[in-house]
Amino acid sequence: MKKSEFYSFYKSIPKAELHIHIEAVISKKSIKKLYLKKNGTAFSDEAMKELFSYSDLNGFIAAFLAIQDLFTEEDDFNLVFEDLKSYLVRNGITHCEAFFAPSAFIKKGFDYEKMAQIFESNIKKIKEETGITVYLLGDVSRTFGPKNAENNLKMFIKTPFNGFIGIGLGGAESKGPAREFGCVFEEALSLGMHAVAHAGEDQDSSSIWDALNICHSQRIGHGISAIKDEKLMEYCAEKQIPFELAPTSNVFTKKYVKDLKSHPFRTFFDRGMLVTLNTDDPLFFDVELLDEYWNLKKEMNFTDDELKQVILNSFKASFLNDDEKNIAFAAVENAWKNYTK
Repeated sequence: MKKSEFYSFYKSIPKAELHIHIEAVISKKSIKKLYLKKNGTAFSDEAMKELFSYSDLNGFIAAFLAIQDLFTEEDDFNLVFEDLKSYLVRNGITHCEAFFAPSAFIKKGFDYEKMAQIFESNIKKIKEETGITVYLLGDVSRTFGPKNAENNLKMFIKTPFNGFIGIGLGGAESKGPAREFGCVFEEALSLGMHAVAHAGEDQDSSSIWDALNICHSQRIGHGISAIKDEKLMEYCAEKQIPFELAPTSNVFTKKYVKDLKSHPFRTFFDRGMLVTLNTDDPLFFDVELLDEYWNLKKEMNFTDDELKQVILNSFKASFLNDDEKNIAFAAVENAWKNYTK
């Protein structure tokens, strides 16, 4: 199958994406709009290039925070959701579970209630215009410490909105070990929220164990250091713990993966682990979901049948209810048969 045929085919297949940050789906065009609005001058190409020059996870997080700093009012999030909608449509994604990170905005004085209203209205708009469902997970953020995480959870509890489904633990893994956030996760889960954690992206497998045993995380974001822990891989395969893998992101952050061919996605898949394919931060890593499916085929020798299983995994690992999952499974099978007739 030629690359153009591959992209056309896989765009036609319904897919879910479970690990993506809404602020990192923003387009460069929107960044320029925000910069001009904030500073009154144009954002140069040289400055854009410099913004996206980083060599590790901490450098990426600094760039991520720099993008957030361009926002001057809650309405700026409308740009983010317009870009998110375009991204989802371009990639044939019919269900998305995305992270939003409020901490930096709250510290700037943003009104979370207004943010929540904008999030809810845009989720509804995307559904009405495209049929795509979007769920949001609020990042309690390890970057700003456990107390800030507690405050974020209180804020989420006080101001729920349609489409909000729970919390995520993101940020600098080395600065905020998962074990320090167990109480926050325990409370969120006790309230019926979903809870997931980035772990094993930049730290060893003990971070993943802590996310599972202390935080009781329902999915693991990245988790690539599990490749160095046989017991953990066996446990995760047996328990079918979902892993939200983002190969290009891991290559960019350069901790455990140096190139796509050496990414543990293939090993995890072959071990029977419940792996899903995601982009993490499309803007920052210059990759979209269709690109990542192509990477699995070309760089990791995945067959089309194996790629279909990865697509089915994306719905299986989602927080859709069982009826919704069964509808999604059937839609994948029908699209696959119809396109290949």
